[in-house]
Amino acid sequence: MEQKKASSKPRLGIKGFLRKLRLGIKEFVRKFFVSLKRSPQNIPLVALVAAFLIYSLNLTSIANTTAKINSPNMGQCEFAAMLFSILAFVCFIRAFPKRQKPLKAMLGLLYLMFGIMIFADCVYIRRINRALIRELNPIVIAPDTAYISTAKNIVTVHIVCIAICAVLLLALPVYAKLLKKINTSIEVEGNGEMDVIDISDEDE
Repeated sequence: MEQKKASSKPRLGIKGFLRKLRLGIKEFVRKFFVSLKRSPQNIPLVALVAAFLIYSLNLTSIANTTAKINSPNMGQCEFAAMLFSILAFVCFIRAFPKRQKPLKAMLGLLYLMFGIMIFADCVYIRRINRALIRELNPIVIAPDTAYISTAKNIVTVHIVCIAICAVLLLALPVYAKLLKKINTSIEVEGNGEMDVIDISDEDE
């Protein structure tokens, strides 16, 4: 009896599997856009998190470069970039309280941190460039000092990620309105359309 019951169950063919997969992907995309409509600030947050991860995961190369070149203020620039990368993340979270308008004071502090990090990174890159072309004991990038080139590239990418985050924050009101125009309704057979509950505009 059990075998008959098992065999009586409809098998999921290739077409059924593909249809189910397509619906699953469609639902995932819908939920993704619903989440973005509620919290569009997550877009610049991704750039900020990327900046922190890229810098922190390559901190060994940056530290070795600082120790090798040993130019003035390189250690302070490295420390400032790492410290304010962490503080900027905390400040970003506090700048966007749930269901409330962004805090302008925290956003101003956040942009101040962006400026400090970009300045520190630019000074760091300038110290590397000067060490490579100085007349007295210039630094030569060899296989055993390839970390210097890596550190320079990482610091440059760090600057780019911070700049992208700053631009995305400035453009937040623009693409937040565009995201609200995206249709994220659920089609229900026999009931027309059931709109997704969107709480992004509440308490504004």
